[in-house]
Amino acid sequence: MEGISPSYRGHRYPVEVISHCVWLYFRFPLSYRDVEELMLRRGVIVSHETVRRWCLKFGQAYADGLRRRRPRPGDKWHLDEVFIKVSGELKYLWRAVDQDGNVLDILVQNRRDKAAARRFFRRLMKKTRAVPRVVVTDKLRSYKAAHREAMPSVEHRSHKGLNNRAENSHQPTRQREHAMKGFRSVGAAQRFLSAFSGISPHFRTRRHLRTATEHRFEMTIRFTLWDHVTENISLTAAA
Repeated sequence: MEGISPSYRGHRYPVEVISHCVWLYFRFPLSYRDVEELMLRRGVIVSHETVRRWCLKFGQAYADGLRRRRPRPGDKWHLDEVFIKVSGELKYLWRAVDQDGNVLDILVQNRRDKAAARRFFRRLMKKTRAVPRVVVTDKLRSYKAAHREAMPSVEHRSHKGLNNRAENSHQPTRQREHAMKGFRSVGAAQRFLSAFSGISPHFRTRRHLRTATEHRFEMTIRFTLWDHVTENISLTAAA
C-alpha cells in the first residue's frame, strides 16, 4: 500500500539485483521465467518464483515513489475504459491521464455504468488531491451522469475524437495483457496494472520527439531517479 515501505531486510540479494529484476518485468513484456533467464546470462542465479515475490513486494512501492516525484497533474484529464480479460471473463479497465499523457490512476471494475464511473471520478480526485479544469471522455452516457454528481463544476467534453490520448495510453497494457494471456483475478489485475502504470511510463520518453543524444540524456535522468527511489525504500524501512 502507498505510504508503507517494504523492507529489504532479510534478502540475500542486494538492492541493485532486486530493483533490476522488477524493472525488467514491468518495463518489458517478459514473464518471470524470462527475467530469470536474463539474470542467469549476467551470472545471477535467481528463481522465477523469487522474481515474482519481489515484483509483488516492491513493484507498487517503486511505482508510488516515482509518482510522488512527478510534477502535479495537469488540469485537463482524459478518461477512458476498455475491456480486459480476467479468468476468461470481460472486465473494464478505467484509466485517466492528463494532457501530458501522465497516468493519473487506473481501476479494474466489473461494470461501466453510472456507479462505476462515479466511483472512478471520486477515487481519482482523492488520489490526486486535485480537481481538473476540464474532463474529456468518449460518448459513454455513464460519464455524463456521474460527472453531474461527482464534479459538477468541472467542464465536461464528450467526443470520441478528443480522447485519443487516453486511448493511446492503453496500448502498453494491451501488449502486457497479450503476453500474460489475460489476468487470473480482478485483484491480480489491479495490483499488476497499478504498479505497471507507475513504472512503465517512467521509461517511455516519446523518443520520436527527441534526437538520439536528447533521448540518452533523458534516460540517464530517469534511471538516476529510479536508482534514488529504489535505494530510498531501504533507507525508509531501516529508519
